[in-house]
Order: sequence, then C-alpha cells, then structure tokens
Amino acid sequence: MAAPGPPKSEYDVVVAGAGPAGSAAARAAAEAGASVCLLEKEATVSETVRTSGVTWESDAERLGIPPYCYNTVGRFSFCSPNRTVTVGGGGGGGPRAAVLNVRRTYRWLARAAEEAGAELRTGASVSGALTGGDGAVSGVRVRGPGWEGERDIRAGVVIDATGFQSVVARSAGLVEAWPRYGVGAEYEARAEHADQDEWWIMVGSMYSPAGYAWIFPAGGDLVRVGVGIGKPESAEDPARLLDRLVGDRTGPIARLGRLSVTESHFGLIPNGGQARQTAFDGLLLAGDTAGQANPLVLEGIRYAVRFGAEAGAVAAGAVAAGDTSASALSRYERGWRGAVGSRLRAAGRVQDRWIGMDDAGWDAEIGVIGELGTGDFVDFIRAEFGSARMARMAVRHPRLAVRQLLGIARGAAGIGRRGGRRREAAPP
Repeated sequence: MAAPGPPKSEYDVVVAGAGPAGSAAARAAAEAGASVCLLEKEATVSETVRTSGVTWESDAERLGIPPYCYNTVGRFSFCSPNRTVTVGGGGGGGPRAAVLNVRRTYRWLARAAEEAGAELRTGASVSGALTGGDGAVSGVRVRGPGWEGERDIRAGVVIDATGFQSVVARSAGLVEAWPRYGVGAEYEARAEHADQDEWWIMVGSMYSPAGYAWIFPAGGDLVRVGVGIGKPESAEDPARLLDRLVGDRTGPIARLGRLSVTESHFGLIPNGGQARQTAFDGLLLAGDTAGQANPLVLEGIRYAVRFGAEAGAVAAGAVAAGDTSASALSRYERGWRGAVGSRLRAAGRVQDRWIGMDDAGWDAEIGVIGELGTGDFVDFIRAEFGSARMARMAVRHPRLAVRQLLGIARGAAGIGRRGGRRREAAPP
C-alpha cells in the first residue's frame, strides 16, 4: 500500500517509475540500507497494462516471481503465409515460457520493495530532473495527489525507470527520443477454445509488416492476441491491423472460436540497440529507459528486474561511499553490458534481417526453425548467443543462420568510452 501524504524532501535514492525495473531497483537499494522513495504516476501500480508479459519460466524462478503470477507454455507454434511449424510439447518436458499476469506481477514487485523499506508514492507524476551547476542530477520535480503544487525531492542518486518516455534523462538533456522502436496493440480476451500450453507467433505481410502477430495464453480461458510493428520501418497502425486480424479470424486466430474482449493494451518498447549511455552523474537508467530489451521478440521484463536490482544496489553503494559520479556509477553499466551486451547486439543483427524479409523468405525461415529442438529454440529466441552454445547449434542445425551469428558474437565490440557526463552516442 502506498505511503500516505507527501514524501520527504530528500532520500538517498529516488526511483521514478514502479514498473519491474523501478520496483526491483527500489527493493535492492532499500535492502542495501538506503532510504528510498519509489514514485509511480498512476493511482495504482500497473493500472494500465503496456506489455504482453511474456518471459521464461527459468527467469521467473531465478528472479523469485511466484508461480501464481504466470501461466507456463511448452508448445511454440509459428506460421508464415504458407507454412506452420511447432516446437516443443508432447509431454517430454523441456524449457517453458511464462506469460505473466502483468498486474499481479508488478504489484508483487512493488510490495516487495515496500517490505524492504522503500516508500511507494502513487499518483506521483515526475515532470523532470533537478540538476546542479555542474549538470549532475540531484533529484526530481514531482506533483502528487493533494499536494500543493510541485515538490522538489533531492536524492544522492536518481534511477530513471519511467520506461519508453525516459522522463528524467530526457528532461536533463542527457538522452534523446528513441529513433527506432516497436509499437504493439493487443486484446486480452476470453476464448472459446483456448489452449493454455501453446503460443502462436505469426509472421509475413498478411499478419504484420516489419513485425509479428501473436497469441499468448494467459491462464484459464484468457488469451492475448496482438500485433507489433517496427518503427520507422513501417507506417502501419498496429491497432488497425489487430482489428482486421481478429475480425477476419485470420490464420490461427480462427482456432480460438468465439472471443470476448475484456480489455485492450497498447505499448511502446525501444528497439535502439545499445546506443544509450545508462550511467551519468547522479543518475542511472534501468529497464526500457536503458533499452534493455531482446530485439528478436522485443521482450525485456527479465532484464528489467535483473538489472533494475543491480542499479539499486550500485546506487545505494555509491551513496554510502559518498561518490555518486558517473565514474562511480558506471560499475552498473559495465555489469549489465558485460552480461548481455554481445548477445543483444547479435540478436539485433538477426532482427535487422527479419525486418526486411518477404513472405517467401519467412516461409523458408519457418521451416528452418522447425528443425530446432525445444532447448535450442528457446536459446535462440531468448538471444542466448554465447559462442560455445552457438557453435553447438551450428553443428546440430547447419541451415540455421547461427553460423553467421558466430561471427557476430565473436566480433561484438565493447561499449566504448565511459565516465564523465556526455550525451548519448549515435546509434551504431
């Protein structure tokens, strides 16, 4: 439950945004002994759903997300205009995806932050960053329910977890708007014939130019049916495409039978690779604000929780040490880039290839995907592109594009110069 009344005027760490990255950051900072204020603009956490909530069971377990927060899926079906393949299933076990109950998960994460000692303030809209004469971020300006005007809240470190909008970092002039991103429109609906152990990804011009459509089972008779579009590659409106696909019962959507829509979702996710610096004087970026998303299917919740927690721990440590400079905070950036940077770069190269693929190319690609076992498929779609794993996949599946990816993974460059206050680099 959010704390009553206005917040104090100063904290060790202020976190803007109570999504998965922000709540994980607030929890980790509080557990490290910092005083923490977690600010959420909506009246309740996850009042608006902006994601399909797809992640992986192994990641959910590792991050401590309780099983009642998600539905697991073990059969993965793909279709292009002229081809359909299914990977997994058959009762043989193997890796499973997890389709999150988004509100339940996000609220569980926020409660965990509160239980660790963070103060959650809902209805608190951050309008921008406070900066000193040296340009360092020193807090945020925020308006809340029943408060008299805007308030300045000072902090040793601010963590911007406001998502795609990047409110704090953009207001400080440290980053620019994402030039490349995904736009998704989705219906959550009750389906007459919902199969809770099978997802569908649909590709090709009849489903989505520069993107894909999906059916993700959310538990019981609930499914999420959506369309994602890459921008600026396509000018199409995903909501219009979604209405056409659902209205025409295109492809696998016909298998669902009667649909009763319960709510609609719309979201934006950055697709800008790793062009954005994420550690500045007094400021860290986490989750979508940092561009921490897998380019293959534009999913990032597992990264948001994992690296949000790392941001919170680094922020608390920096405050305790009395050094909140970009140089001190860059340990966070080195850590997350070292963990997944080369894999995300490799996945971005695959996505570049996919975005320009025509229907005939997709028919061929779907056939190649069908050669994968469940484990290799999950490694591939999760962007687990370590060189040793890629080599094993290349031997087992010689027609898959992994041989090209081996060179990408091995040749992936470092993140470049760090330290000091600079604007984001141009996209590679």
